[in-house]
Amino acid sequence: MDQEIYLDRNTWVHRLDPRTKIFLLLTFFVILPYFQHPLWILPITLLVILHGILSQSLANLRRIRYLLIVLTLASLVLWNFFSHGPTPLIWVFSIESLLYSVGRTLIMGSLILEGLIFISTTRSEEMTQGLIFLGLPYRVGFAISTALRMVPWIVANAYTISQAQRSRGLDLESGTLLERLRKFLPLLIPVFLSTLRNTHVWAMAIESRAFGARPQRTFYLEIQWSWIDRLILILLGAGFSLATYLKIAGFGNIPGLIRG
Repeated sequence: MDQEIYLDRNTWVHRLDPRTKIFLLLTFFVILPYFQHPLWILPITLLVILHGILSQSLANLRRIRYLLIVLTLASLVLWNFFSHGPTPLIWVFSIESLLYSVGRTLIMGSLILEGLIFISTTRSEEMTQGLIFLGLPYRVGFAISTALRMVPWIVANAYTISQAQRSRGLDLESGTLLERLRKFLPLLIPVFLSTLRNTHVWAMAIESRAFGARPQRTFYLEIQWSWIDRLILILLGAGFSLATYLKIAGFGNIPGLIRG
């Protein structure tokens, strides 16, 4: 099972300074929830998709395709229970609530996709160094990097343990959904114990190398702004300013929508 989420591609997005990628991620995360109407959200969503195409990272969508389908269908229905409008359509659906649910679904999908692009184009050590260069303490940056590295490892470990139990005759495929979930519950114990054991070994390893003995750190990787980074930062600043102005001016709302 492939544990690595990062995709080693030779694209200009991969070569960007990690600080630029962090600012790009944060900008999309801030401006996407600004608007309610899907027609105002759609251009930002298209920019996110273009970002994924240029970075050649959309291949990672295969890993979460079933989760995306479930979340999309659930979002399109559930948001209608928490919003309504003066133009009824059918059942709990009104035109205003349907527009709102489509907009929220676009926001959710765009946020997931942009986050996936970020981790697909940025190595964990690059992200850690970028956060440290932005002023984050080294210990905090290392903790974030370690957590990100452990997530795919835990998933792969769970997959290995489940395969080992299948080879011993455990049937994880038959039965109802609830019965299958009950069969998976005992597998959590060896996954949890294995994670604790490896975390303890990891902690002893970094302590033996005098982690945190010096306040100043040196880095193997050297990062610096390029002209592309500066250009993208200028465009991000302009886009953020424009989106904030439109939000304050009241654009992108759905007339007649009542939430709650």
